[in-house]
Amino acid sequence: MNKEQMQYKVLLVDDEPWNRDILRNLGAWAELGMIVAGEAEDGQEALQLIGQLQPHIIITDMRMPGTDGVELLQTLSAQYPMIKVIVVSGYDDFNYAKHAIRHRAADYLLKPVNPEELNAVLAKCQRELEKTAYGPESWEPYSSAFASEFAVFQHQLRLRFNDLNTAGLLELFQQLESTLMGTEIHRPQQLGRIVYELQTLLTELCGTNALCEQQPSSAVLPPAHILSSISTAVEWVAASYEQALEQLIAQRKFKNRLNLDEVKQYIEQHCMELITLEQLAQIFFVSKEYMSKVYKREYGVNVSDYIVQLRMARAKEWVLDDQVPFKHIAEMTGYEDVSYFYRVFKKHFGLSPGEMRKGHTNSFD
Repeated sequence: MNKEQMQYKVLLVDDEPWNRDILRNLGAWAELGMIVAGEAEDGQEALQLIGQLQPHIIITDMRMPGTDGVELLQTLSAQYPMIKVIVVSGYDDFNYAKHAIRHRAADYLLKPVNPEELNAVLAKCQRELEKTAYGPESWEPYSSAFASEFAVFQHQLRLRFNDLNTAGLLELFQQLESTLMGTEIHRPQQLGRIVYELQTLLTELCGTNALCEQQPSSAVLPPAHILSSISTAVEWVAASYEQALEQLIAQRKFKNRLNLDEVKQYIEQHCMELITLEQLAQIFFVSKEYMSKVYKREYGVNVSDYIVQLRMARAKEWVLDDQVPFKHIAEMTGYEDVSYFYRVFKKHFGLSPGEMRKGHTNSFD
């Protein structure tokens, strides 16, 4: 596939027509081999247009009435992960947008959009799309049942990689193979899409764990014969994960001493995920008792309290924004149970999220 054979289709999503006009005028579409194929006013309209237009790239705002950017991105992540997503966001929304889509590859642009930055991001998307050698059928959404299972698998894969759990990671790939055997997913294009998503996740994991030697600039695609069967496809991608994890374990294991700055940095990078003192101790090859003692001695706070501090600082920012639902805030700060999030928040601040938001709103009345 090259630019002469195919134009990449772009879908613009923003509730303000002038914002869509700005993007339409700033993009070097012809030069990049792209075309603005359609526009949508909110996430719901965008999802309706995807089946009709089959866009390769979506540029979306975050704040929109109806189905907002968060809900749109969640659906795209589960059902259309091959579509490249560019988020255009105001400064006040930047952290919100960044954490709302932390589990998928995305690019971010701040308003007002800089033409050079926009076209640089579009060029990056173009290069990545050109490396994707799968046909249009790979753009079909998974069944909702498999999409849900695959999202859970990716989440578990992330946790086991970050926990340095090689046995658990390989067990997950065995489960994936069994699951795929029971589905209609068997064509090379379909398997290629799955491998591509998993390799994209591996690139991200290598980056967040400072594993530079194993971090390719983009997802590595397998030779065509690897996609001839479920078994060979799963085995190939599992081997790449195992190799990267072995290097990460070696990198951590053979350091001369515990580097508390690295521990602190790791906590700050992963504080919105499920992370415990036991996991940290395992990751950095020390006992949990030693980890707890030296961390508190160095920073004056224990590990679990520091994680809560980081989460609550971010949660407060979003609670004071009356356009962010509390359910989203709980999810983005690592709490699957919304009621538990409420309890932690009230214990930390002495106010419930609703009370804090109401007080903040009333102060501007």
